[in-house]
Amino acid sequence: MDLGTSETREIVTTARNVRLTAEADDSPLTVETETQALGAVTDTTPREVPLSVTVPNDTEPGNYELDVELEYSYTHQQSGDVTYDRERTVTAEAEVEVTNDARFRIVNVTTDSQIDDQGILEAEIRNVGATGARDATVTLESMSAGLGLGQEATDAARIDSIAPGETVTVPYDASFTSTAPNRQYPISGLVSFETPDGIPHVDEGLSAGVTPLSEQTFAVDNTESTLRVGEDGDLTGTVTNDGPVAANNVVVQYAGDSDSVIPIERSTAVGTIESGESTDFTLPLSIGGEAESGLRSLDLAVQYRNDDGEARRYSELAVDAAVAPERDRFSVAVENRTIDAGGTRTVAVTVTNNLEEAASDVEARLFANDPLETGDTDTGYVQSLGPGETTTMTFELTTTGSATPGSTYPVSLDFRYDDADGDSQLSDTYRVPIDVTASEGGGLPLPVIVVGLLVVATGALVIYRRRQ
Repeated sequence: MDLGTSETREIVTTARNVRLTAEADDSPLTVETETQALGAVTDTTPREVPLSVTVPNDTEPGNYELDVELEYSYTHQQSGDVTYDRERTVTAEAEVEVTNDARFRIVNVTTDSQIDDQGILEAEIRNVGATGARDATVTLESMSAGLGLGQEATDAARIDSIAPGETVTVPYDASFTSTAPNRQYPISGLVSFETPDGIPHVDEGLSAGVTPLSEQTFAVDNTESTLRVGEDGDLTGTVTNDGPVAANNVVVQYAGDSDSVIPIERSTAVGTIESGESTDFTLPLSIGGEAESGLRSLDLAVQYRNDDGEARRYSELAVDAAVAPERDRFSVAVENRTIDAGGTRTVAVTVTNNLEEAASDVEARLFANDPLETGDTDTGYVQSLGPGETTTMTFELTTTGSATPGSTYPVSLDFRYDDADGDSQLSDTYRVPIDVTASEGGGLPLPVIVVGLLVVATGALVIYRRRQ
């Protein structure tokens, strides 16, 4: 300003529409920033302009110059209400120093963490600079919601020193969500450190990717069933580890909630299963007496421990199992089911164990209704009766005077026994027919004889009174 008031000074001392372009034609450096528009710059408010510069790996340390071109417009003169504007371009040089400071690169990232699980992520950090770094802090940040580092998306680790050319492995806690797809996940990082002279520096822009292990899954096949309505049975099958790592302390569990399926034992242990290997299992189940027979879908789960000893559970399993219809636990048959009217005899009953397990302390009891009666021997006992085994028990049976020859009457039996687990059980009631026949020797049946005697006695009494 040569002449004017203080109010008009800023009009002629402001550079407007300032545009900056930098180049590094005579150096190995490359300016990545294109022309930048800065707006207005006054003589009282200078501006800072960041430039992105690429330094090749083989660049020698030292000072380098950038050619800077500034284009702008300004007010050359203001006279009354008339303003005279001009355009101008000026050039300058900016000095850049390339130092021997430490620089870093992430050369490899691995993890043992699986999808829907947590583990350790290991990042290999290499000092590719010419000097060492001390008191370094390596900060990594996950760029995806599917990967967490530590308790959040960012975690940091401290390293005492990293020499030039040295590679250090830095561990971080990592976890992948259950919905995370199996792909590579981006990670960004920075290293803050001090030079050997104690000057703080930050190396930004580190990047890498990491791929999780696939989810630990299991499959169940080759299933067979001895399940039956109203009985205990077994579900057998083969469980296969389809996951990428070994599963320790594997337990196969019944995971359903049906009221008609009662697990005798909720789970069965099968030990450690390596990746891709299989092992057989047997799961004891009981089917309630009100259940329907036929094909049923049973939910299963596999519980296991990972390499860190942490319990994990895989629940996406369902198998089909056949449930046989209910059957009599015992079958009974009378070898000779006839009895003379008015007589008493010993009845031999054949008892067969229809269960798939032994029955012990088997006690049978005979029940009868008029005109049949049980005698002194109305119970039978056998210490043990194996699956499919048959025994014969004898009972005393008597007919009363109201039994009619040629008629059939029922008697009933039930059984109390201990199953293979030592639990006391009571069977259903079984009915067998008994045929009443006329007594041998051709005599009249007892009821007829009694009636005849009464008639004779009555007649004799009438005759006697008349004679008196």
